Amino acid sequence: MTKKYTAAVVGPGNIGTDLLMKLLKNSKYVEPVYMIGVDPESDGLARAEKMGIQASAGGVDWLLEQRERPDLVFEATSAYAHLANAPRYREAGIRAIDLTPAAVGPYFCPSVNLDALKTVDNVNMITCGGQATTPIVAAISRVVDVQYAEIVASISSRSAGPGTRANIDEFMETTSRALEKVGGAKKGKAILILNPVEPPMLMRNTVYCALPPEAAEPGELQDRIRQSISEMVERVQSYVPGYRLTAEPQFDRGREDWNGWGRVMVLIEVRGAADYLPDFAGNLDIITAAAVATADTYVELLEGQE
Repeated sequence: MTKKYTAAVVGPGNIGTDLLMKLLKNSKYVEPVYMIGVDPESDGLARAEKMGIQASAGGVDWLLEQRERPDLVFEATSAYAHLANAPRYREAGIRAIDLTPAAVGPYFCPSVNLDALKTVDNVNMITCGGQATTPIVAAISRVVDVQYAEIVASISSRSAGPGTRANIDEFMETTSRALEKVGGAKKGKAILILNPVEPPMLMRNTVYCALPPEAAEPGELQDRIRQSISEMVERVQSYVPGYRLTAEPQFDRGREDWNGWGRVMVLIEVRGAADYLPDFAGNLDIITAAAVATADTYVELLEGQE
């Protein structure tokens, strides 16, 4: 590869700032050159300038006026903002990695669906809960049919900033759909809990999947599910080291109120890398880490096509 691809981070809040630091620290192929916001008093913009990044409160208008436009843009604002900005990025020939729940482009999880990157110019990083739980559902559904998947994402209320709180409805809708489209479940449901406990808790996720009755019984199918989950956890850990299971998957045999289906429960914890945010903000860390992994994979694919 002859050069790094340039990038702009749009949104200088917690997610955008953590993403910027991860790009500078971890990305193999992407060089952030711009940080964009709309508030001249933004701490994130001031911090970016101190790190040698060209920062502006002129918003996307300013970015698109630049003589040297970036190859990639990371949207770390809101679903509403990305719906307005996405067509402008496309018209300017800038590929977008969307960290909001807008879902203009296809849902993407680095450990699951690499093919989704090959032919699109905008990908959606789902949500923090989606990045944590969709891989587990996908790991199970590649072994047996998953009739229904339900996830509960519990995060510290101190790690839920204005952007997260403004997008809670979109969070649940986008995550639920990703459990189906990426995870492979026939029906998905997502629940988000903001926990005010002190000291702040690490991000925790509970995944429930309805299984064929025979898969909930001890035997070959159950062993294959456990192995598939274990392999998927290792994949996620390659870009989110703080991702882990807190217990072995728990299987329940079919009950009458489950319409005869069995069930598996998987418990996940995410500790953040503390690049900018505290380690309890694993919910933000997992989506920024996934975005960096996505960007590097994007570049590898683009270079391979040339």
